[in-house]
Amino acid sequence: MMTLKNIFSKPVDRTIEGVIKADDEASLRLEIEEYVLTNVVEKRLESFLDAYNSYEGANGVWVSGFFGSGKSHLLKMLALLLENRQIDGASALELFLPKCKDEIFLSNALKRAAAIPSKSILFNIDQKADVISKTQIDALLAVFVKVFDEMSGYYGKQGYIAQFERELDSCDLYGRFKAAYESTSGRPWQQGREQALLESKNIAKAYAEVTGSDDASAMGILDKYRSQYRVSIEDFAEQILAYIKRQGPEFRLNFFVDEVGQYIAENVKLMTNLQTIAESLATKCRGRAWVIVTAQEDMGAVVGEMGKQQGNDFSKIQARFANSMKLTSADVAEVIQKRLLSKTESGVSQLADIYHQQSNNFKTLFDFADGSATYRNFRDRDHFIQSYPFIPYQFDLFQSAIQNLSLHNAFTGKHSSVGERSMLGVFQQVAMQIAGHEVGQLATFDLMFEGIRTALKSQIIGGIKRAEMNLDNPFATGLLKAIFLVKYVKEFKPTVRNLCVLML
Repeated sequence: MMTLKNIFSKPVDRTIEGVIKADDEASLRLEIEEYVLTNVVEKRLESFLDAYNSYEGANGVWVSGFFGSGKSHLLKMLALLLENRQIDGASALELFLPKCKDEIFLSNALKRAAAIPSKSILFNIDQKADVISKTQIDALLAVFVKVFDEMSGYYGKQGYIAQFERELDSCDLYGRFKAAYESTSGRPWQQGREQALLESKNIAKAYAEVTGSDDASAMGILDKYRSQYRVSIEDFAEQILAYIKRQGPEFRLNFFVDEVGQYIAENVKLMTNLQTIAESLATKCRGRAWVIVTAQEDMGAVVGEMGKQQGNDFSKIQARFANSMKLTSADVAEVIQKRLLSKTESGVSQLADIYHQQSNNFKTLFDFADGSATYRNFRDRDHFIQSYPFIPYQFDLFQSAIQNLSLHNAFTGKHSSVGERSMLGVFQQVAMQIAGHEVGQLATFDLMFEGIRTALKSQIIGGIKRAEMNLDNPFATGLLKAIFLVKYVKEFKPTVRNLCVLML
């Protein structure tokens, strides 16, 4: 009898980047090639590109989906495609188009969008906001200013230094200033500005030299910038417009902000900040600056929660981010099936035989009874082959388990989400664990526990650790893990019958 690892068309233990980091440039080509364009995303993309190609007032896009549903991956694809970035000698568009082979409309819309000259600024808001306190009134604006300064080649960490550089640049003196600073201090300006306070003498000297001012008035020039530095959303939008105009008549500058939902969660000020930034960019730039963000919840849920507490009217922000893309667990299942579980020809024929022998039993085996939620069973032979060795309910139930554990603060780390482990990562780990089993055996639900174990708080899984040390019964510890996973899932009734289904 064949083992499971022989039926997969690609090695199940190959490196799959489960978590896509917005700002990681290392394996862009692979990320585009591995990207799975699901049916749902195809439709969402079409309506977004329609809006992008013929702007009608809403310049915000809200991409939502729970952890591991592929929002960061989609955000990154959009950033690369709209800019049509060159990657290893090919354009992002050339690498992506084969995925739309049957979708002429989508291919054409992508070609039109990629033909509009643009620059994408892609960032994870939490990483960029490390130096900015959320209590600052303009915390969100400060992050936008920082990434724009960095993209323009200025010093993002200190806005007033970036302002100083920008003004020198506008008089065509920035290049000369850097050269003068280096010859005075013996080190490049990129290093010197990191210690601007200690370097004030050299900075003043170089500044006096290139501007022709006297040494006395050049002394403390950065202190003047520091004391006067203020930036408003209005100023920021003006700067963006000036930048866009310099690039040409059609040019666009687009911001791609990962995990904005978690960053602004429950903070009405930040939410209004986001709205005003997108609004000012729309008013000033008229569709030439877009803001595309990702969040765990869809906009309605975030706004609804906030409205309950505050009574604020968030209809404006909903109008601004009218283009929404929601990713569902069906997307995740499709991605996992295509990236991880595709089968060889002999695997397909072997599984087809098993399906014909067993399909009459599927209802008895995998339907939950006793008032539990109804989860999808295998639809037909193809669905069985695509999902094997997993069972359709596992995709949805595991997602619910994660969301509910997260609500009960079970996870360590910043936002108490599983961050490092996407659904794909967890399913891959399970597939590797059972790769030596005979074809015909299934993945049991308790195995998912190992995929999130390292992200769980140790006091929460104390009982499981003790059981592993004291019980010689692997089935009993497995059952304990399965019960732990469904502990907070209200729609799942943990009756003996239903727990049996989890452990088949």
